[in-house]
Formats: sequence, structure tokens, C-alpha cells
Amino acid sequence: MNEKLKEKIRESLASVLPITGIVLLLSITLVPMEVGTLVLFLTGAILLIVGMGFFQLGAEIAMTPLGKGVGGCLMKNRRLLLIIVACFLMGAFITIAEPDLQVLANQVASIPNRVLIWVVAVGVGIFLVVAVLRIWFQISLTNFLLIFYILLFGLSFLAPEEFTAVAFDAGGVTTGPMTVPFIMALGAGFSAARSDKKGADDSFGLIALCSIGPIMMVLLLGIFYHPTDAAYNVAEIPALVTTYDVIRVFLSALPEYAAEVLTSILPVACVLLVFQIFTRYYHKRQLLRMVIGLVYTILGLILFLTGVNVGFAPIGSLLGSSIGGSRLRWLLLPGYLIALVLSRLVPPVFVGIAFDSGGVASGPMTSTFLLPLAIGACSASGGNVVTDAFGIVALVALAPLIAIQIMGLLYTHKSRRIAVTEEVSDDGFVDFEE
Repeated sequence: MNEKLKEKIRESLASVLPITGIVLLLSITLVPMEVGTLVLFLTGAILLIVGMGFFQLGAEIAMTPLGKGVGGCLMKNRRLLLIIVACFLMGAFITIAEPDLQVLANQVASIPNRVLIWVVAVGVGIFLVVAVLRIWFQISLTNFLLIFYILLFGLSFLAPEEFTAVAFDAGGVTTGPMTVPFIMALGAGFSAARSDKKGADDSFGLIALCSIGPIMMVLLLGIFYHPTDAAYNVAEIPALVTTYDVIRVFLSALPEYAAEVLTSILPVACVLLVFQIFTRYYHKRQLLRMVIGLVYTILGLILFLTGVNVGFAPIGSLLGSSIGGSRLRWLLLPGYLIALVLSRLVPPVFVGIAFDSGGVASGPMTSTFLLPLAIGACSASGGNVVTDAFGIVALVALAPLIAIQIMGLLYTHKSRRIAVTEEVSDDGFVDFEE
């Protein structure tokens, strides 16, 4: 097996193993499960681990060089209209293929899957353009974040309550393992082509701005779109007697998710093809490597979505409904206010890293297990799933915004102390006291 693939699978194992251990412990103590149900979960976990390994390796091989190549070529081309159109299309296409978004869409019963996915994709496309124009015109990231988050919270008061938590969750899951490598590489390509002192700092912040787009678009969807009410039903676990029954359940689901994945990846493959035809940017060997990366991505996504939707998320929902528990309370507004205030006090590079980390932190485990767990618990306790369960992804994404900027404050304070100490030493005052 490829050493790099082994490394990615080990990383996936490290992510999934703690949750698997917790589920096994709960199945022995608080929530006894049938053997067939437990085998279903463990099979789903294995597919999830292997699928994430293939997917992450494929994204690294294909998405990162594609983003860097496209970003560098567009910046050198200097045609603003071409940059706007290309960035919008690439942002939308990459988002459609994002597995975390597909998992979230399957759990939002009040909005059709395709409607939610396309609305979010358009939001990412628009704000990828905004993020690139910020680099082009060298505009402060802090000012942009302040303006757009004020606008977001204004829209949240106008949108129906049912859409608010879903909107902020959409912003968290959109920046997942598919979009992050591409967008980060795109930003690095733009910043490198700019070749000035602030270029490196401006390579951060694209993920932060691209997270705003889905939130804004879903809030606008709530204002102008009025879907019919849809009941949230806790996922039913099929009756499983033998291991063959478990295999049959997964095999029957494979064609559906394979079709979804191929449809999602096709636009990304078209971007690579069109870019190569017009620029001849990649050598044959590198192009072949990127094609293999796309194959890895497709295979990984199929295994990932099948494992999640058939064996992993349903058990999370079952555990949540069995445990019950208190309702989750949305405390997003104070948290984001703290994050925005801190953004005015720390160096710009920390602002970019912090808001980028917020999107990255709310990764596959949050949307595939914690969200179904919250939905199951909320349903069992008689709460409103839309307003009480959704929002957990956004809360996970909020923590790094505050933590990293506090680290930036400490870094700034320590740097000033060191500078003062060195200045005093140079003036000879330390020697005078001695």
C-alpha cells in the first residue's frame, strides 16, 4: 500500500477511533444495542476511515496543485473579469463536491437537498470572488469580516428562526476536506503572484470569507423561500440477523452514492480539463498524477458517504434519541462579538488563521456524528429540532476563532515585552542597576 495512503488512513483512524470507542462503551452500559446494529455501525466506521483516507490523499494530490496553478495563472493574467468568473465557477463547483455539505443536506428535512446544496455553492462562489478581490486590492481582512458579520446578524433577525441555526451550520460544513485544500492553495497562488511583503499574510482569510457566503445565502433563502413543514424522523435501523444482511444493506446503497459522487466530481474534472487545454500548465506526469488523485477522491467519497449514511449517522441519531438530554442553546451572537472585537486587537495574520481555523475545525466528525446525535436527543426530548439541534456545527467552528486570537494577543504582548527588554539592555540601564 502507498505510504502516503497509509498515513492518511492512520489520520482518519485517529479521528474516528475515539467516537467508535465511546459508542462501544455506551452500547455496553447505557444504550444496549443488538449485535446486528453494532456490526452495522462498525462496518460504517471502517468504510468511513478508509474512505476518508482515499479522499484526503486524492484531494491533496489533485485539489492543491489545481488551486495553486489556477490562482497563480489568473493573477498573472491580470484580467479582472476573467478572475471574477473563474473564481465564482470554481468556488461553486468545488462546494457541490464537498462531502460535509452533502451530509448536512441529508439531515435538513425542511429544505430539498439540491436547493440547499446549490444555494450554499452560489454563496461560496460569490464570496470566493470577494476574497480574491480583497487580495487584489489589498483590503484589510478585519474590516471585511466586521462589515459582513454585522450584515449577517442583521439578516438573522429578518430570517425565520428555523433557518438561522441551519445557516450558521452550513457555513461550518462548507469549508471541509474538499474545499479547504483547493481554496488555501488558490490563495497561496494569488498571494505568491502578488510578490509583496503583505502577500503571505493575505494568503489566509479565504476560508473565513468563503464561510460567510453560505450563511448569508441560507438566511436569504429563509426570507424569500417558504418550504412546507417537514417532520424530522429518527433514522430507522433495518432488521439485521446475519453478517450477509449487513453487507446487503451497504451494497444496495453503493449505486446511489456512486451516482451522487460522479455528478459532484464531474464539474471539478471539467475545470481541470479546461484549465489544462488553455494553459498547458501541467506536465504529462503531473497531469496523470492529478487524474489518479481524482480517482482516489471519487473512490473515497463513495466509501465515505456510504459509511456515513448507512452505518454511522443512524447510530448517532439512535444514541441521541436513547440518551435524550437537555436542549442545546444557541449562544452564537456573544461568541462572534468577542471574536470580532479580538480581531481589532491582534496582528492581521492571526485574524486570517483564526477565522480560517473555524471553518476547518467543523470537519467530518461534527456533521456525521455530533449533528445526528443532537437531532436524536432533541427529538426524544420533545424539542424543536431545527432551532435546538442545529447550530452545534457553528458552535464547534466558533471556538478556534476566539482561542487563536487570544493566542495572538498573548504573542503581541510577549513580543512587546521582549522588545522593551532589548531596548533597555541596549541603552545600558540594566548594567547601571547591576
